[in-house]
Amino acid sequence: MRVHRRRETGEKDVRFKVLFCGICHSDLHMIKNEWGISTYPLVPGHEIVGVVTEVGSKVTKFKTGDKVGVGCMVGSCGSCDSCTEGLENYCPKSIQTYGFKYYDDTITYGGYSDNMVCDEGFIIRMPDNLPLDAAAPLLCAGITVYSPLKYHGLDKPGMHIGVVGLGGLGHVAVKFAKAMGLKVTVISTSDSKRDEAINRLGADAFVVSRDQKQIKDAMRTLDGIINTVSATHSLLPLLGLLKPKGKLVMVGAPEKPLELPVMPLIFERKMVMGSMIGGIKETQEMVDMAGKHNITADIELISADYVNTAMERLEKADVRYRFVIDVANTLKPTPEL
Repeated sequence: MRVHRRRETGEKDVRFKVLFCGICHSDLHMIKNEWGISTYPLVPGHEIVGVVTEVGSKVTKFKTGDKVGVGCMVGSCGSCDSCTEGLENYCPKSIQTYGFKYYDDTITYGGYSDNMVCDEGFIIRMPDNLPLDAAAPLLCAGITVYSPLKYHGLDKPGMHIGVVGLGGLGHVAVKFAKAMGLKVTVISTSDSKRDEAINRLGADAFVVSRDQKQIKDAMRTLDGIINTVSATHSLLPLLGLLKPKGKLVMVGAPEKPLELPVMPLIFERKMVMGSMIGGIKETQEMVDMAGKHNITADIELISADYVNTAMERLEKADVRYRFVIDVANTLKPTPEL
């Protein structure tokens, strides 16, 4: 077994003890190299929270003892149009939290580990009032749904949005949308999550996408839709639910291309677009809003030795709604060989 060490704490770096790390579906894709970009050995995890243990000499934003987090990025070029606009997530040279080459030519390692070192510009301050284990998934799932709601103007009180899929992303989308004062309809392939969506998460309505009558009754009622589904599915029924000029935002990533019906786009000026996480400034805004409204993910806390089983369950969507690893209490030190 090989021991992988973090780099030394640089002058602009923050080092923190990892307490918890969420398991994102993209971790599963990366472990299996389903996107064709994985490099091994791979240490996944980009929903990382903990407590600062050391700061570099030029760090100004954080101090020892602060509660912090790291999401999907640990670096970017800092000079392109995207970086200048605070959208480091769209920088062509952005460095992902794990499996990417860092400035010193080392490979980045994620949060399935006992400590983390990161440039202070990519560290998020976590609210004191939120439990860190349930707040960890906000650093990926939270910003993934928050950013498109804000960017596309779907955050105005009284607007009506749809959330497709009630999983790790979808359940957080419902919580943020309700905190923004929106009317929320959850769209799912079966009726099994209706009670959960309405009575526990606070959605206003529930539509079964395979029920033609329910789809017909909800036609042209939504200002926008956040589509979290990563399985192959038809977009036509979803486009039908939008009002004219409505927006369908794709945040789930199906492996195979989807068929795009063009007529609804032309005749009713509807739009289909994608969105990927958010910049650091926006991620901090999202976390601050979560603190204000007490928004966290619904999690199942697991030990480090349960990760392989959790991955098998995640593949079957057998989790409500996010696995989080109790890193500090269960990750055993590996002896050097």
